[in-house]
Amino acid sequence: MSSLPSISTLSRSSTISELEHGEYDLIVIGGGITGAGIVRDAAMRGLSVALFEAHDFASGTSSRSSKLIHGGLRYLERGEFNLVRKTALERKEIHRLAPHLCEPRLMVLPLRTRAKLLGLRLGITAYERLGAVASKDSQRTWSGSSLAEHEPLLNARRFPFALAYREYLTDDARLVLANIRSAAGFGAAVLNHAPVVGFIREGESAVGVEVRDSLTGREFRVRGRVIVNAAGPWVEAIQRLEDPGSRPLLHLSKGVHIAVPASKLPIRNLVVLKTRDRRRIFAIRRSDIVYIGTTDSTYEPGARVWPEVEREDVEYLLEPLPLHFNIDPLTPDDVIGAWAGLRPLIANPEKKNPSELSRRDELLTGPLGLISVAGGKLTGYRGMARRVLHNVAERLGRSFRKIGEEPPLPGGDFPSGSELADLGLALCRESNLDEETGERLARLYGTEARSVLALGSRPIFPGARAIIGEVRWAVEREGAATLEDLFYRRARLPMFWADATRAVEPLANLLSERLGWNHRVRAAEIERVERQLGADLGFLQVAR
Repeated sequence: MSSLPSISTLSRSSTISELEHGEYDLIVIGGGITGAGIVRDAAMRGLSVALFEAHDFASGTSSRSSKLIHGGLRYLERGEFNLVRKTALERKEIHRLAPHLCEPRLMVLPLRTRAKLLGLRLGITAYERLGAVASKDSQRTWSGSSLAEHEPLLNARRFPFALAYREYLTDDARLVLANIRSAAGFGAAVLNHAPVVGFIREGESAVGVEVRDSLTGREFRVRGRVIVNAAGPWVEAIQRLEDPGSRPLLHLSKGVHIAVPASKLPIRNLVVLKTRDRRRIFAIRRSDIVYIGTTDSTYEPGARVWPEVEREDVEYLLEPLPLHFNIDPLTPDDVIGAWAGLRPLIANPEKKNPSELSRRDELLTGPLGLISVAGGKLTGYRGMARRVLHNVAERLGRSFRKIGEEPPLPGGDFPSGSELADLGLALCRESNLDEETGERLARLYGTEARSVLALGSRPIFPGARAIIGEVRWAVEREGAATLEDLFYRRARLPMFWADATRAVEPLANLLSERLGWNHRVRAAEIERVERQLGADLGFLQVAR
């Protein structure tokens, strides 16, 4: 694998020519975490593989999650022990592959009674055993002075006890990009902004895909022996291309998150909150913002890249805050960012409430031989990939190369004993960065941060946390083709920086230089991102 695997927008035309004239063992449709995991696993095992994403990599569900690599206590409560065991063990492996994208943090459960504390300790103990948690990471209990020390904002009168246990914080979109770049390093051909619009048919089989390049309008055909549909919320749309009469499969659930300045909610850990309908949501500190989520409501309009954030969603997420913390109630006007994603859950006619539906994944084979993957969890993406590849091996009638211990993801090759915080501090010393910028670059790029800095360490404007080298890196290494790609899913500014709107025009200017945009294209790109930023907070206009 190349030391710096690349997906270059500058070589997009040659990539399309390569795809058009090649024939692949496997074609994957969908560039979210499921497709990313499949294409990486396949490429590592020696398959010739191509991946097509209709929009941008991670542009749907895989950039709108709670950004947690976790086993899920609620699945333990439902008796889904196998799911919990697999995902709990998986946390450690993802941390090994990418320490910058799987950061150990403490998850805090506020509790009202000692009896509840004792009962949950038993549950957490089972959870830790299933996940082979090291003794140094085992649970801890806080009350009195220890609670005041570790989470002083918590309302100790209402919640005099807390149970803290190990979970992991990720950046979902960056995790997708790391997997796709890794696949490219192993020889995979990958293309974003390239929707599959049909299938090449021979008799009763699909032997390839018809693709449209959304950036140029060019249409082309790519042949492949096996085709996997990993399109997330769009799985059914791809199935209908294969079979217009295919039965409904998914129950789409909308999950909304909101972000507030950490100055208004200065928590220190990941905190579990109870809502009025007895659901659990999270409050998660990330630099100078805290994001809160998620909702879980049936979404009827169908799959969309940008589902709406409604005012009632925002009010629902804000409501528990003053019950759990010693703060004045927050209002929607305090919200500085918001995002909504769609969970592609497997439908169950007997269960209409999305919260009751299992997060299991399922493989289905269509009449033309298309393998469709539905459901699943972010944490379990590697296991899903292995199950899909087992099915692909049977279809191809051959065994695949064994991997052994997987190499780290790009940016994940940390020296033994080194921590993420060590890297952030080293970047500050070496490049004269402020602490917040060094920490941000370490989290986004891991050990590749120095390569990003080498492309330009100057801030995109005075006081900005983003640097000019990120623009070249996004285009030349990560396939960014639009301002939205860069702003939302490469630099991650609107989700993790309170002053992100100031970055839109400077980023557009730098991207315009790199991609050769004229004034008209540049203005259209700025307008599109500013319109989306307005839509993100559109709920504020409802009451005005």
